[in-house]
Amino acid sequence: RLGVAFERDWAFANQTTSRRAPAPVNPRSKARVAALQALFEADLVSHPAESSLRWLGKEAGLTEESANYAMELTEGVRERRSEIDKHIQRFAPAWPVGQLPAVERNILRLALYEMHYRPDTPRKVAINEAVELAKVFGAETSPKFVNGVLGSAMDQMENERREVKGFDEAL
Repeated sequence: RLGVAFERDWAFANQTTSRRAPAPVNPRSKARVAALQALFEADLVSHPAESSLRWLGKEAGLTEESANYAMELTEGVRERRSEIDKHIQRFAPAWPVGQLPAVERNILRLALYEMHYRPDTPRKVAINEAVELAKVFGAETSPKFVNGVLGSAMDQMENERREVKGFDEAL
């Protein structure tokens, strides 16, 4: 599995746009693609994600709005990476985070960051976008895996919200 994951990750690192699907037209979707690619590169070869993102933004022709959003996502994931990785481990316990293919690992990081720290992004949108990224950049089973992990995370977040609301109402 590790050899296949490495080959797929290497192929991902060498593509700037997907050959499996048309490029996204939504500015935030474009930003997510660029952020994913920058996080992926930083994860594999330890290049600063921000410098990779500047290059990727120019290559992809990101608008200023998209480039700023991609930078916010990239910095947010970088700043909260260890916390986000704990969430991944919690919802995918059979897969140590370091052994996940880099594409899936960084798709999950990106989506969990948005779900937890970006209230302007509905959780279902973050999940949908992550599944679309997995369809384009991941393996055949990636979309199902990503959807399962993020669905479990969303269920847990909703349960915690209901518990807090119930506690507040009891007071």
